[in-house]
Amino acid sequence: MLTTSCTHVTSFFFRIIPSQEKAQECLYKAFGYDWYFLRLRTTMEETSREAVATAVQRVAGMLQRSDQLDKVEQYRRREARKKASVEARLKAAIQSQLDGVRTGLTQLHSALLDVKDIQGSLADVSKDWRQSINTIENLKDVKDAVVQHSQLASAVENLKNIFSVPEIVADTQQLIEQGELLQAHRKLMELECSRDDLMYEQYRMDSKNTSDMNLISIYFEDVQGLSDELAKQLWMVLQRSMVTVRRDPTMLVSVVRIIEREVKIDRRMVDRKKQSGFIPPGRPKRWKDKMFEVLEGTVSTRIEGTQSVTREADKMWLVRLLEITRKYVLDDLIVVKNLMVQCFPQHYDTFNRFFGLYHNAVSSRVKELAAEDLEANEIVSMLTWVLNTYKSVEMMGHPDLASECDINALEALLPQDVVDDLLSKYVKTFTSNITGWLRKALETDKKDWQKETEPEADQDGYYQTTLPAIVFQMFEQNLQVAAQIDGDFKEQVLKLCLKQMNTFLIRYREEAVTYKEEHLRDRQLPQCYVQYMIAIINNCQTFKESINSLKRKYSQSSEPTDSDAAIERTLSEVAKEGCQFLLDEVFLDLEHHLYELMTRKWLTGSHAVDTICVTVEDYFNDFNKIKKPFNQEMTSEALRRVVVEYIKAVMQKRITFKNADERREGADRMIKEADQFKFLFRKLAAVSAHETLFTVSTSITGGEDTDRLCGAIAAIAEVFKLTDPTLLFLEVTTLVSKYPDIRYTHTRAIKGRSTSRRCWRCGATPAGKCGR
Repeated sequence: MLTTSCTHVTSFFFRIIPSQEKAQECLYKAFGYDWYFLRLRTTMEETSREAVATAVQRVAGMLQRSDQLDKVEQYRRREARKKASVEARLKAAIQSQLDGVRTGLTQLHSALLDVKDIQGSLADVSKDWRQSINTIENLKDVKDAVVQHSQLASAVENLKNIFSVPEIVADTQQLIEQGELLQAHRKLMELECSRDDLMYEQYRMDSKNTSDMNLISIYFEDVQGLSDELAKQLWMVLQRSMVTVRRDPTMLVSVVRIIEREVKIDRRMVDRKKQSGFIPPGRPKRWKDKMFEVLEGTVSTRIEGTQSVTREADKMWLVRLLEITRKYVLDDLIVVKNLMVQCFPQHYDTFNRFFGLYHNAVSSRVKELAAEDLEANEIVSMLTWVLNTYKSVEMMGHPDLASECDINALEALLPQDVVDDLLSKYVKTFTSNITGWLRKALETDKKDWQKETEPEADQDGYYQTTLPAIVFQMFEQNLQVAAQIDGDFKEQVLKLCLKQMNTFLIRYREEAVTYKEEHLRDRQLPQCYVQYMIAIINNCQTFKESINSLKRKYSQSSEPTDSDAAIERTLSEVAKEGCQFLLDEVFLDLEHHLYELMTRKWLTGSHAVDTICVTVEDYFNDFNKIKKPFNQEMTSEALRRVVVEYIKAVMQKRITFKNADERREGADRMIKEADQFKFLFRKLAAVSAHETLFTVSTSITGGEDTDRLCGAIAAIAEVFKLTDPTLLFLEVTTLVSKYPDIRYTHTRAIKGRSTSRRCWRCGATPAGKCGR
């Protein structure tokens, strides 16, 4: 009953009071310890009931089948072992907790005793302090006397220096003039120490008394002048540090020691200011910062002073300037590494500091140069130096410096946008220049075409002019320069060269056509027209070979481009047109003799074909100076045109045979002359196709063409020989099947030489009624 009531009361308090801790506190105040015991008892009873219920469930689960009753004893022993194990662990845990509680209580007891002792001591101290307040007030006069004694002691201590200030100032000035900087600085420190101590004591005694402070400042006014004079000497030595470290490194060491002393004094004075609020006049001097400023200015002056000439005096001024800069920077950094590093404290990181100063100075200088109106060659020199030379072993990457610095950590001398602007400017200038160069080269070559002497020949005896060599020498030089700057830029310049080359070849073709037209107005001029036209044809092959050579050497891509196809097409057109111009020249000389063919004069014994063969052979003695494959094409084209002119003579009905004997005589003459042509052009083909396996195979093919073309004349002659009209149709049909390009008009002309009027296609008589 009591337990149930306790439970109800507890639930009531927990419902009306939200906080569990406050509810427990209220219950404790209301019922005292009895409530805790009741609460504990209630909790144990609830726990016991839950344990019994849980045990009943476990037993019910283990004994669900009849066969499990045999294992009851086994289950009992297992549960007993578990219970014993749990009880052992519980006892161990409770014992551990009890030991901890016992230790805690002991420590709390000791702490309580210590607190009581401390409380008693504090009471004694408080009592003593109240009794000593009056004593401290009585010692105020003693305190003032101590302060006054300290000031007087400082005055007495500096009395000697105070009276000797003028003398020390004079000695210090003399030492500065004699270059005894360390001694001068020692005396300067004595003067400054005397002044600063007096001013500090005056500040402590009466910080608001400015008149006494001013009096001390006026008395020591020469000290600041000595400090400034000494500083000038220090900066002068630092400005000549590269020379000083070679001649008298001790002087540089003295300067660094003086600056280090001043750094320590500055630090001490700043610390005293934090404590007392007083700092002497002129402090902090910051001579260390000033030293680095002077060194930076010295390096900048060193770099800016490398320009000895201007563009007006020397076109190579920029190359000289960059080379001098390279030499100065390298020499100075080696001196810094080997000598100057030893004159500065290690924590200065002297070499890397100078390395950065020189890098920044060079960067500023090249930016100034890049902003000027540089010419194309100057832009190349600048970019080559900036992008390649600067970090190479010739300068910042020198083996003597490699162990001290990392050149890969250096920033670029020029920003990328400046580099891009310079490259763009160079490309624009180069495009303009190369257009002018190509134009001048072509004008010079055109003048050579008018000469009365034959053009030069190469080692193989082929005619040529100097134009390809001049053009590709220009290309080669500019590509070599571009390769020094950057691989991508080299490709860009190569593409630009090829683009300009295509434009140039179009102009070259136009000039060759003009050259031929001027010759036709007066065929006596120029005297070496044929030879220079051969040279123009050979130049096309040289251009092609040179372009391929440039691409292999300067291009990383083997893929053909649109410019390659355009150049190839233009070169082929120029060469083929040149060959046609030469053949036109030949056939102008043969025109009269070709007109004699298939005439009555020809039938009665004309030497027209003999003259044609001699003339063609004579021309081809010069045409042998044409390079392959154009010489072989010339031979084939000449044969074709000769055969075409011969067949045209047959078709034009220049002669009418009176009888079969004349037809036979004419046919025999045609066969004979076909053999003459065949012999001549086989000979020419053999001459133009000597010395290589490829050309031998080509000559065999050319021989087949010769037989086929000359065979057309012989085949027509065989038709002329016919005396039986019934065989005409068969012969003409055979001729058409062998030469498919024969037309109806051709067969009519051939029929005109025969007595038969039979149609050549169907054999109808008369031929006009076949309807074909």
